[in-house]
Amino acid sequence: MNILVCDDDKEIVEAIAIYLTNEGYKIHKAFNGLEALEIVETNEIHLIIMDIMMPKMDGLRATMKLREENNIPVIMLSAKAEDTDKIMGLNMGADDYLTKPFNPLELIARVKSQLRRYTTLGSLETKSNVFKSGGLEVDDESKNITVDGEEVKVTPVQYKILKLLTANAGRVFSIDEIYERVWEEAAFNPENTVAVHIRKIREKIEINPKEPKYLKVVWGIGYKVEKL
Repeated sequence: MNILVCDDDKEIVEAIAIYLTNEGYKIHKAFNGLEALEIVETNEIHLIIMDIMMPKMDGLRATMKLREENNIPVIMLSAKAEDTDKIMGLNMGADDYLTKPFNPLELIARVKSQLRRYTTLGSLETKSNVFKSGGLEVDDESKNITVDGEEVKVTPVQYKILKLLTANAGRVFSIDEIYERVWEEAAFNPENTVAVHIRKIREKIEINPKEPKYLKVVWGIGYKVEKL
């Protein structure tokens, strides 16, 4: 198993590398979020240990970028113990959270737990690019969307929105973020544009669009695909 350790504190990276190497894992090292993303692009990584506060690109932004295309487990590290930091990290797509200083045995236990869950769910085949939530499935290889096995026809924009939300099921995206990710331009009063597309997607994937099972609004924040 290949584990990427990313922290701007080189002593912490080296210490974690020693613990995990002794457990039989192969370690890749990065010292900011940009380096971490580059390593993921060119290597098969099975789990990432990611610090939050780093130069060039912090761990939150790196994890958010990673989640656009990848479901690799991420364990966040932070010197802060506040609940807000933990919640923010988990909302950005992290799978677990550990506060510094940590017990090496606890870190190893969490690594093993995440890898066990990852392999049990078959997520090692991330390159298949199939994202699921309950009966909703987005196949990014064929660009097909199915609900309970039935193909659903959507427009390219609707596909991009649904792929973004399903690939990050459970995470809430703001309207501005959805617009910027899908349209790839700065958001300027995008509420109506995004809302219209969301409504049309619901009409296609929901049995009752007024009581959606999959695509839900989080009032005052944005939208999410429920993690089922």
